[in-house]
Amino acid sequence: MTLSQLRTFLAVADAGSVHAAAHQLYVTQSAVSASMTALQRSLGIQLIRRDGRGLMLTEAGTVYADYVRRVLGLLDEAGTAAAAEADPERGLLRMAAVTTAGEQIVPHLLASFRKRHPQIGIQLEVGNRERVRALLDRREVDLLLGGRPSARREVAILGVRAHELIIVAPRDAFTPSEHDDLIEWADRQTWLLRERGSGSHETTELFLSGLDVPSTPRTLTVGSNAAIREAVIAGLGVTLISRDAVQRELSDGTLVEVPLPGTPLPRDWHLIANPGTLPATATALVAHVLMTGEFQRPEEQAGAGSNRAPQVALST
Repeated sequence: MTLSQLRTFLAVADAGSVHAAAHQLYVTQSAVSASMTALQRSLGIQLIRRDGRGLMLTEAGTVYADYVRRVLGLLDEAGTAAAAEADPERGLLRMAAVTTAGEQIVPHLLASFRKRHPQIGIQLEVGNRERVRALLDRREVDLLLGGRPSARREVAILGVRAHELIIVAPRDAFTPSEHDDLIEWADRQTWLLRERGSGSHETTELFLSGLDVPSTPRTLTVGSNAAIREAVIAGLGVTLISRDAVQRELSDGTLVEVPLPGTPLPRDWHLIANPGTLPATATALVAHVLMTGEFQRPEEQAGAGSNRAPQVALST
């Protein structure tokens, strides 16, 4: 078993064919086939099987692929950490953020960070909650900025920043005279949602289910916060969204906040990492956001069942 065989296996698993994997890896199809044969022989397990004209993972292959991603991610993390430790100001910061934070919070943070550390490279991945959490789990990133972490997996919370979720509507779609009929108003609206897998989609569904509107709310799925914001401005509907994402539009009156019962919803952004020692570049970013006051250190929590893990050791 070699690293080349493992990387080839993941390429086949992702691409779904030997031909596509060979094209992706810039090698011949026979080299890919030989690598897969050798890997499966060394394990004594069938990892892939034919599916029509393509290939698919067996159940054993699906389990193995998950481990291989984490192993290769850890090796990449080790190389990045070692390089950063050898020359912290020329290392690479690997970071991911959920869409709202990636669009509204991270650019400002990284701009001020680059002023202090201009030679540090930055690799930023932005996506919905499921995607970016998978990147952290596979150790393809060192830091993740997102909402409340799941209690099902231990993580280290390095910083917390408060924010609010609010209901916004076009300025002509809601007037103060409607305050007495807020539930009826909500029932008449089309609600704009992010795609499934995003934290805001789940939160909006939970909010609407507890709002006790007479009928099932009409919904429209839109793929990004920026698109949702523009859709609300255009009059396609209303939405539950972070105040950070619409602060400018609220200030200039393009959008208005609707005070539905239970809003605003208090939330926190969490800057998290896998337990363990952080690379020097990630340590530098954590120190920066705490020093500037953008984030606060999480209060120390004790007791069983807490999803706030202890602080990780910071590389120095």
